[in-house]
Amino acid sequence: MAPNSADSVIVLDFETTGLSPNMGDRAIEIGAVKLVNGEVVDTFQQLMNPGFRVSGFIESYTGISNRMLSTAASCSEVMDDFADFIQGSQLVAHNASFDKRFLDAELDFIGRDYTGKFACSMLIARRLIQDAPTHKLGDLVRFKNIDNDGTFHRALADSEMTARLWLLMIDELQSDHGIQQPSFQLMQKISKTAKGSIPKLLMSNRG
Repeated sequence: MAPNSADSVIVLDFETTGLSPNMGDRAIEIGAVKLVNGEVVDTFQQLMNPGFRVSGFIESYTGISNRMLSTAASCSEVMDDFADFIQGSQLVAHNASFDKRFLDAELDFIGRDYTGKFACSMLIARRLIQDAPTHKLGDLVRFKNIDNDGTFHRALADSEMTARLWLLMIDELQSDHGIQQPSFQLMQKISKTAKGSIPKLLMSNRG
């Protein structure tokens, strides 16, 4: 997988018991899509048992029940496999700071690490799709007419939708701004650039 190509990445999504691993929350599902040259070449999806019951709110929000989790593998077992899956790849998530917190926490539990850097599709969409009503994943998917099956808040479905949004933004950088083969580093830079400075940044990367 080319480390500098924006269309060769792993797009991931966690479903969790809450908002903060620092407050004792754990991952309950991981989904990921591996892209190489803009094509899906592999996926990863696993439920994981956090070792305690999840709230009724989380059950209804995600559709993941305590019964489903009761037969799932442990977080440690699943995350050990996932650490192998992501090695050597750059990483993308929608609201990446959330997913990075849980990835870091779950891998820290088992003494594993990863080498890739993160890019946030939500921050990039705020700069490249400024006319969207909101920059929530579901709203962006509808606004851009991205194919979907209507399933959200399950990890693999959300990572698949994020991957399609990510590739659409790459395509628009190429078609609308003349940027050939956008790099992962450019996508990271877009996410950190003030909205008013985006036109200048894109112009400087044409060709």
